[in-house]
Amino acid sequence: MKSKTNKITAIYILASIFLAVIYRKVFTILAPSNPSAFSFVNDLLFILVSGVLLKYVLYKSDIRNSEIYRKLKNSNDEIKESNEKYDIVSKATSDIIWDWKITEDKMSWSKGIENIFGYKQDQVGKSSKWWFDNIHPEDTIKMSIKLYSFIEQKTEKWQDQYRFKCADGSYKYVLDRGFILKDETGKSVRMIGAIQDITKQKEEEQRLKLLETVITHTKDSIIITESNLNEGKIPNIVYVNPAFTKISGYNSEEIIGKSPDIFTGPESDAEEHYKLVNAIKNKQECQIETLSYTKEQNAYWVNFNMLPVYDSEGELSHWVSIQRDVTEDKKQEVEKEQLIKELTQNNKDLQQFSYITSHNLRAPLSNLTGLLNLIDDIPIENPELKEIIDGFNKSTHLLNETINDLVKVIIIKDNPSIEKESLLLKDIFEDVFSQLDFLIGLHKPIILFNFEDVAFLNTNKSYLESILLNLLTNSIKYKSDKRKLKININAHQLGDNVVLIFKDNGIGIDLERNKDKVFGLYQRFHDYPDSKGLGLYLVKSQVETMGGTISIESKVNVGTTFTLTFKNK
Repeated sequence: MKSKTNKITAIYILASIFLAVIYRKVFTILAPSNPSAFSFVNDLLFILVSGVLLKYVLYKSDIRNSEIYRKLKNSNDEIKESNEKYDIVSKATSDIIWDWKITEDKMSWSKGIENIFGYKQDQVGKSSKWWFDNIHPEDTIKMSIKLYSFIEQKTEKWQDQYRFKCADGSYKYVLDRGFILKDETGKSVRMIGAIQDITKQKEEEQRLKLLETVITHTKDSIIITESNLNEGKIPNIVYVNPAFTKISGYNSEEIIGKSPDIFTGPESDAEEHYKLVNAIKNKQECQIETLSYTKEQNAYWVNFNMLPVYDSEGELSHWVSIQRDVTEDKKQEVEKEQLIKELTQNNKDLQQFSYITSHNLRAPLSNLTGLLNLIDDIPIENPELKEIIDGFNKSTHLLNETINDLVKVIIIKDNPSIEKESLLLKDIFEDVFSQLDFLIGLHKPIILFNFEDVAFLNTNKSYLESILLNLLTNSIKYKSDKRKLKININAHQLGDNVVLIFKDNGIGIDLERNKDKVFGLYQRFHDYPDSKGLGLYLVKSQVETMGGTISIESKVNVGTTFTLTFKNK
């Protein structure tokens, strides 16, 4: 503006000087004898002409200024309209618009950077360094090389995917597209781009890849079919996985476009097939088990699931079938049923044999015992004969005890369900202590018990007394000679269960050697003459018959703890 003013002033001065010189020449010629008149007229004319000249110059200047103003106004309107469009586009799109002046290394970002990455405007750098510094370290080198290679190649369009850091330190996957602007020499001077958040797409892509991996590598056969029945048949196949080919023998090219009905054969279950077709008609999930046939017409059992798949609009688009070859399972199931039948029959035969044996031995054993009792009344002077008869008497007594023990086991095993009643624990223990009164008086153990949490127990009285008698007898029998015998008995409620804990400080059992044999029949762990190895077997049998459990913890020369759990219902 200043230069234009100086230009107008210079023109005006030069024009005035020129007029002044012309006027002086003219009036010198016209009025040489009257110089004063010449001077006045000269000045008057000069002022008039210079005023007209100045008006003309200013007029031309106004015209030029008006044109310039009009052009500036149009340019400003266009810029304003462009900026408004830019703001509208920025608001309408979820993308981040960025502008990079390459030669000056200046960058500007749209407001979308706050919406997507959480950065405030004062947190955003003004150069490309801030951009590259926030790209994931694993992606920055690759992305930088591709970008600068693109700029040097001087092509117009560029795009890349990378991870960009958010304000909270997390990363998002982005798709970045850029457009290069060049000067008249073809040099890249400016780049404008748009960043799109594709994190969800990437996660979905990874999820789909994972699903594809599962489908491809699973041992189950997977079939995807169309949505609608084809002339009453199961919908046509559109995809099969490799496991399907391995199981059925059909390649994907051979089976795609056909109905899975081709797998049915003469021994396939027609009712199961009807059930499947009916479920497809009603768009319901279905599971069947039937015989299917391979390409070579070999039959195999298959567990067949049919699941409906719906699109985003809630319309049925496909069916997914997961098929598992259960032929071996079927064989094992048949073998298992046959084995159960055999075991059940063997068990019945053994029970019958036990009853017959115990019954048939009872009579001769009773006769033998009676004869031995008669012999006791006859004096025997021969020491060798007396020793033989004593040994025979002892063996007969042991045989009688063994038969009685077997009868107890048979009774327990033959009565899986027993009558239960609500019993006062204190009364049960008083009965047991009274039965063991002699042993307790002889060895005088310290017995501590706590039943405050549990007063009653719903169980079988005979079995519970037998269990307590065996455990207490064992504690007294296998006490340590090095310390006073101490027995702790506690009962507490645990949900619907009652837990009884028996703990003593006796000689203990080596569980590392005998853990699997503790509750076995006729298992002995100490060299005591009257130990038969039957007590713990009977205890475990009685506990389990009442629906309970028993466990043991024991250390040699430390003591033994039994934990019994009963359902108190």
